[in-house]
Parts: sequence; structure tokens; C-alpha cells
Amino acid sequence: MASGKQQPETELHGGVLSGNGSPVLWGWLIGLVVFAFVAVPISIAVRFATHPATQQLFGGRLEEASSGGYSAFWWIVAIFLFAVPVLIGWGVAKLSGRTLAIIVGILALFFIAILVFGQLF
Repeated sequence: MASGKQQPETELHGGVLSGNGSPVLWGWLIGLVVFAFVAVPISIAVRFATHPATQQLFGGRLEEASSGGYSAFWWIVAIFLFAVPVLIGWGVAKLSGRTLAIIVGILALFFIAILVFGQLF
């Protein structure tokens, strides 16, 4: 080089997929991917909750359950399924052991509540 000065090379950043990606953007991306996987079960749970005639599809004990209990059960399932991508995206954004414990606790609590509520009706 004739001038003796070297220009620093600029480092390119590729956004969320680069090595220096933002944890929040990773959380959003993973949450969106998980939401794509649970979109159909969410719509099915909402359909079961809003159409009481679907109660006859399950036969047995569910035919004898009250219409309100049946609808409430499916609304709780729909809310749980909608919360899963949010929880997973938040967990990826935080990436700590405490966050993982909170997510596992919330998922276990929802799962137990759905099992208990399902046995009541």
C-alpha cells in the first residue's frame, strides 16, 4: 500500500441468524414457528368450544356433561395452546435456568388443571 494506512474491514451482521443475533428476535422467531405448529389445534379447540353439537362426537361421559362445562373445557385448552408459543418464545429470549423452571411449572400447572377439569365433567 502506497499510503501506509490500512482501512479497517467492516464486519457484516446478518440479523437474527448471525452469531450476534438479538435474543428477543430469536424468541419471536421460535414463538412464530411454534405458533405455526399449534395453529390447527387452536382452531379445533375453539371450534369445539363454540359449537356445542360437537359434544356428541366424543360419546360416553361427554354426552352427559353439561354444555357449559364442555365449552369451558375447550376454551381452557384453546387458551393453553395459545400460551405455549408465547411461553417458549419468552424462554428462548431469556435463556436461563430460572426461566426454564418457570415455563415447566406453568406448563405442568396447565396440564394438571386440564386433567382435573376434564375428570369433573
